[in-house]
Amino acid sequence: MNIKKSIKIALAALFVAVTPTFAQLPDNDNDQTDEIDNYDFLYSEDGNVDNYDVASMENLMDEAFSLIGTRYRSGASGPGGFDCSGFTSYLYKQMGIDLNRSSRGQYTQGEAVASSNLQTGDLVFFTSPRSGKGIGHVGIVVDYDPMNGNFSFIHASIKGVKVSQSTEPYYSRRYVGARRITQ
Repeated sequence: MNIKKSIKIALAALFVAVTPTFAQLPDNDNDQTDEIDNYDFLYSEDGNVDNYDVASMENLMDEAFSLIGTRYRSGASGPGGFDCSGFTSYLYKQMGIDLNRSSRGQYTQGEAVASSNLQTGDLVFFTSPRSGKGIGHVGIVVDYDPMNGNFSFIHASIKGVKVSQSTEPYYSRRYVGARRITQ
């Protein structure tokens, strides 16, 4: 079994394992409202499901996950290798959206998003590992947990394209902010 398929199976198993836990939580209207508000991006202004956004994010994530394990190459923008901003710009290009080729440039695009309002597809930014200052790394939100504020993100790390967690010490202390890219 290849690593991509293994990761998809592991994520599905995690979802199945966690779902019963959430089903047993006490009925609290405020918690439910907070959770519902997190999915507002799925709806157009008239309250109907905006299928384009859902389909686009599904396609973005499918493409991103198909690239797990692709090697890191400084200055590369795929599909045989990526650096972090090359990975994000490549994926958004598949959706017809041009992103700046640097993580610093991408941090100026779209609109700022509070960490409490993250959604799948948002770009998340981290300080430079060398200086600890300025924007030096970017990834794409895979999943956000409104219960604890943690998120997972897919990115081109020095070890290749992979999924990481915001709770990992390396990333938790370097998190700077997020941007939502729209057409």
